[in-house]
Amino acid sequence: MLITGVYGTGKTSVCEELAERLESAGVAYGAIDLDWLGWFNAPELHAAAVQRTSLDNLAAVATNYADVGVRRLVLAGAVRSNAVLDATRAVLPFPLRVVRLTLPLDEIERRLSGAVTVGRARDVRNASRWLERGIGADVGDLIIANDRPIRDVADRILQWLGWP
Repeated sequence: MLITGVYGTGKTSVCEELAERLESAGVAYGAIDLDWLGWFNAPELHAAAVQRTSLDNLAAVATNYADVGVRRLVLAGAVRSNAVLDATRAVLPFPLRVVRLTLPLDEIERRLSGAVTVGRARDVRNASRWLERGIGADVGDLIIANDRPIRDVADRILQWLGWP
């Protein structure tokens, strides 16, 4: 399953909570923050080549997990369109269900304002731009407001998926 949403909606935090729940239940799983699979700098590459490399990395990691018996992946990443989602689905050895987290911009700003990295300030700008332009707004099978305790959000997702 993929947890998506604009920057700052809590995708990684919910992914971590789901991973903890699956581990506690003794379920074989893999957890992947998609940002890390595409975090590199190659200035000569165009955006399409960067996306292709990220997808190739995801395909390799997902296949490695599948080879050792993992049948449940919890992915976290901001997906800007259904075309990007389709490309992501195409590289996975499993069917993919998608949860989009939502949160008002003022709450995103509040959550990220205490972060000390330059990247978090950029995330706030990107979240604002995505929300203004409706980027990623049509992505997701289930939409959940991440305005409650993470454990409650995780409970709702696990219930929806039918996972332990």
